[in-house]
Amino acid sequence: MRPEFRGFMLKHLQINNYALIDSLSIELGEGFTVITGETGAGKSILLGALSLVLGQRADTRVLSKPDKKCIIEAGFLTDRETFVPLFEAHQLDFEPETLIRREITPQGKSRAFINDTPVTLQVMREVTGKLIDIHSQHQNLLLGETPFQFDVLDGFAQSLEMRNAFKSLYREWLKARQELRDLQEREKRSAADQDYFRFQYEELEKAGLHPEEAGEWEEELSRLRNGESIKLGLEKTAYLLDGSEVNVLGLLNEAIREMKPMDQYGKDLGELAERLGTISIEVRDIDREIRKLSESIVYDQDRIRDLEQKTDLLNKLLLKHHVQDVESLVRLRDEYLEKIQAAESISGQITVMGDHCQKLERMMLGKAGELSVARKEAAPGMEREVQLLLQALGMPAARFRISLSKGDSPGPNGTDSLEFLFSANPGNAPMEISRIASGGELSRLMLSIKSLISKKNLLSGIVFDEIDTGISGEIGGKIGSILYKISENMQVIAITHLPQIAALGNSHFQVYKTVEGGRTVTRIKRLEKEERSLEIAKMLGGDAPSHSMVRTAEELMGNNVKP
Repeated sequence: MRPEFRGFMLKHLQINNYALIDSLSIELGEGFTVITGETGAGKSILLGALSLVLGQRADTRVLSKPDKKCIIEAGFLTDRETFVPLFEAHQLDFEPETLIRREITPQGKSRAFINDTPVTLQVMREVTGKLIDIHSQHQNLLLGETPFQFDVLDGFAQSLEMRNAFKSLYREWLKARQELRDLQEREKRSAADQDYFRFQYEELEKAGLHPEEAGEWEEELSRLRNGESIKLGLEKTAYLLDGSEVNVLGLLNEAIREMKPMDQYGKDLGELAERLGTISIEVRDIDREIRKLSESIVYDQDRIRDLEQKTDLLNKLLLKHHVQDVESLVRLRDEYLEKIQAAESISGQITVMGDHCQKLERMMLGKAGELSVARKEAAPGMEREVQLLLQALGMPAARFRISLSKGDSPGPNGTDSLEFLFSANPGNAPMEISRIASGGELSRLMLSIKSLISKKNLLSGIVFDEIDTGISGEIGGKIGSILYKISENMQVIAITHLPQIAALGNSHFQVYKTVEGGRTVTRIKRLEKEERSLEIAKMLGGDAPSHSMVRTAEELMGNNVKP
């Protein structure tokens, strides 16, 4: 009896106008699904179409009919706990059955949708990356890449959350360290500029710039320079107003005396007399101010020299700084002061940021230490389990080792240096995977590793693309058993050529080519029990299997032990 299925699932796949597929629809279930078909029937086309809804790039060469668009739609069963936060982060509507759609137009434009909302390919890859994983021969090369190795070991050690916490601190530390370097660089640049800023500021400050006074300087200087003529003019005016034998005030007073009696003859005549009286008062006031002003005018050579120096300096500053008025000079002065003060504050900012960097570094290294401990504790167990699986897959002498040491400096995965080492033959020391492992060995090693991490619920669903390439029937049966075991925790889809694997499937699909309307097209169908027996018999003995071969296929389907 199968355990309760706990993974997410690809429920259906709809393909229109893709390569040799004009229209194809497939409904999938949980557990272990196998897909078979002759070489060239289109199994790789099916996988290519699925890759499009996982965010892979495409061009118009995928169009079966170049004048129509290609549409690939996949429906995935998802769960609220895992996907609601991710969907909300990208402003997507969550549905228990999530529809992922990709469209390629004849003009080469690509559009991606999640639950009918347009998204970028990056968002599509982020979402589908949590839904399904495609294992191909090309993916085996990941075994030699450090980021993948860290993902595997941390997944096995169940320390992914710890690593995410470290990464968050690591990013903050990198950012703070860059800000500290920027401040230090600014301090170096400002140190060279400080003398210049300070000189310019002090020169402008010494000039005593006040916009309202600058105009008064020119007026005062002009009055002082022309003091004698101004004094003479004032004195002559005072003489005419009230100093000469016939003067303005005397004449005004005489006029007032003549007009005064006339107010009895009419209101308008009285008003004229009053106006003359007002004028007389104003003239007397003017006369007093003129005399007072005349007495105040004194020739002051020192004051003239002082004002000349101020105006000369002002004109030089206007010319030097290419501005038209004192207000502009005042703004420049204030800007220089701000630069001086900003430069002086950088030293304090550097101290604060340096302390912040040290605090983040201590926290980050503490989390990295915890991560290292978790990895070191998990590594021996992972080595043993991978080695046992490799032995089950026909590699009794295989050795798998995890080399874990302290690195020179923190990196995105902590302070550890990690390397997977492998040896397939007795007497050979384990070495770097990419240097010694063959394609078949890499395939079995990757299968062993994915079998392990599937138990940790780190994968949602997985598609194996011809993982049996170059594998014998006996080993193929063992690979099938492992795939079946993985399917207890997640949906597994395997494209296979081996009958030993095909016989283990909970469901079986056949991909085939046919000619319709003069065109070769790819089709797929679900095989029922008798059809499965015949298909597996063909895989065992050719296109025209004997009755005994069919019975052998039936026995293979019935007698296979499914762990």
